[in-house]
Amino acid sequence: MGSGESKSPSQGAHRLNKGVLRVTDIAAATMANIGPAMSFFFGFGFLAVTAGVASPLTIVAAGIAIAFLGNTLAEFSKAQPSTGGFITFIGKSFGPTSAVTTAIIAGIGYIVAMASVIVIAGGFMSIVVNKYLKVNVPWGIFTVILVALAVVMMVRGIALSTKIAGFFFAFEMVVLVIVSIATLIKHGGSLSITPFLPSHITNGLSGLSAGFPLAIYLFIGWENSAALAEETDNPRKNVPKAVFASIAIMVVSYVVFAYATVSGFGYNVTKLGNSPIPFIDVATGVLGVAAFFAYLAGMTSTVGALIAGTNSQARLVFNAGREGLLPSWIGKVHPERKTPMNAIFAFIGISGLIIIGWTISNLAGGYTLDPVNFFAESSTMGTILVLVVYLGANLALPFYYRTYLPDKFNVIRHGVLPILGAITILVPLYYLAKPGQSAPYSWYPYIALGVLVVAVIYAVILVKRDPSIADRVGSIVADE
Repeated sequence: MGSGESKSPSQGAHRLNKGVLRVTDIAAATMANIGPAMSFFFGFGFLAVTAGVASPLTIVAAGIAIAFLGNTLAEFSKAQPSTGGFITFIGKSFGPTSAVTTAIIAGIGYIVAMASVIVIAGGFMSIVVNKYLKVNVPWGIFTVILVALAVVMMVRGIALSTKIAGFFFAFEMVVLVIVSIATLIKHGGSLSITPFLPSHITNGLSGLSAGFPLAIYLFIGWENSAALAEETDNPRKNVPKAVFASIAIMVVSYVVFAYATVSGFGYNVTKLGNSPIPFIDVATGVLGVAAFFAYLAGMTSTVGALIAGTNSQARLVFNAGREGLLPSWIGKVHPERKTPMNAIFAFIGISGLIIIGWTISNLAGGYTLDPVNFFAESSTMGTILVLVVYLGANLALPFYYRTYLPDKFNVIRHGVLPILGAITILVPLYYLAKPGQSAPYSWYPYIALGVLVVAVIYAVILVKRDPSIADRVGSIVADE
C-alpha cells in the first residue's frame, strides 16, 4: 500500500502552494477549526453540570494544558516545519514504524471527529430553519449541500477557503462577544468571583478532573496551524506565533463566554444543564434579536469548522500519502490549484461512510440519528485517538532535541513543559476511557485500542517490506 519507489524522498513529490498564507490567515483558520460557537454551544452545558459553577476555572486549567501542547507543536515547527504535523514530529523522533502508526491513528481520529462536525452543520441549520421558518427539513439534506459547497471551496484553493473560514470565525466571535458583554452588563449587580473560586468546583479536585476532558475538547483544532506550514510564509516563525496567539485568544474568549453564561443563569447549574443550548437562552434573555444572531453564529461556526478542519486535517493525511506512509494516491495535488484534492475527497468520503454506518446502527436499534447526540458521541471517539497522538508528540519532543539538536536543547521548553503536557493529557484520557460509562462511550476505549493494535501491525509489516520509508519520513520540509 505504501510507495516502494527507490527515488530520493522528495523527487517528484507533489508540493502545495508555498507561501500564500500569512500568520493572520493560519491563526484565523486555526480558531475557525476550533469553532468556538459550535464547541461552546454544545459542550459547555455538560461541562457546567460536571464541574459546577466554577466551570470557567476548569476552562482556565484546560487552557494551561493546551499551552503546554502548544509549546510542543511550536518547538517542533521551529526545527522541522511540516505539513505532516504530529505524524512527522513523532516519526522523526521514534522512527518510521511510529510515523506510520501515528498516521493511521491521527487520520482515523480526525476523520471520526470531523464526521461530528459534518452532521452538526446540517443538523444545526435544520434547527434554525425549523425555528424561524417553521419548515421541517431533514438535516441530511443540509449536510449534503454544505459539504458539497465546502469541498468546492477547498479544492479551489487554500487562500480562498481559509479566508472564507476566517470570515465565518470573525462573525461568530463578534456575536459571542457582544452577547457576553451585554449579559454581564445586564447582570452587573449580581456578578461575583464565585465562578473562579476552586471551592465552588463540584466535588473539588475530582470534579475538576471529570470536567477537564470536556474543557479540553473545547480547544480541539488548536493544532491546525502546523498542517498549513508548507503554504505559510516563514513557517518556522509564523506557525509558533499562530499557535500561541490562537490558544491565548480562545482561552480568554471561552472564559468570558463561560462567565457570562453562568451569570446569565444566576449561577444555577441545574437550570443551565437542562438547557439544550445554554448560550442561546442567555442571548434570548438579553434581547430577542440577539438569539437570532447567536443561531447564525452557530451556523457559520459549524461551516467554518468544517472548512478549516478538513483543510488542515486532510493535509496530514495527504502528507502521509506523499511520503509513502499511506497509499500514494492520497498524496497527489491538483496540477494547477496545488490543493490535495484526493486527500480531501478521501477525508470527506470516509467521514460520510462513518455517518452512514452510525445511522444504520441507530436504525437497527430502533432510533433515528440525532445530530446533537451524534456530535457528542462521534467527537468523543475521535478525541480519544487524537489525545493519544498528543501524548506521543509530548514524549517525542525531549527525545528529538536531545538526539538531533543537542546544542539547542532547553531544559524548560524541551524537557519540563512537554512532560507536563504529557501528564495533563493522561487526565482526559483516563476519564474518557474509564470503566462504567454508558454505551456507546463504554465501547470507545476498546475501539481505540483495536485501532492502535491494527496500526502497529500494519506499520511493522509496511516498514519491513519497504525500509526506504525511514528516509521519506519528514523528508519534505515546508520551507525547503
